[in-house]
Amino acid sequence: MSDAAATAAKQPLIATETGRVVSDKMIKTVTVLVERRVKHPLYAKIIRLSKKYHAHDADNVCKAGEVVRIEECRPISKLKTWRVVERVDIHGKPKGAAVADA
Repeated sequence: MSDAAATAAKQPLIATETGRVVSDKMIKTVTVLVERRVKHPLYAKIIRLSKKYHAHDADNVCKAGEVVRIEECRPISKLKTWRVVERVDIHGKPKGAAVADA
């Protein structure tokens, strides 16, 4: 086995998810809503399942409505075991935002 393959085999797989920030009211913490589509086992309809994660935002730059990528990490607090890796789409707007007239 080559050295590159050996080091790749030793590194653990880190879980990553992409979701939308729904709350940024806490200090250095954002709430990220991750949605996934699954097929219902009996009725075969595609349904959306969602889950909220508390993620650590060290620089406190993420705002509500943005799409971010998070990865699993060591427990930071009772609820936070995820960390914000990057901001994917920073142009997202929260649903309740007012639209400015042009």
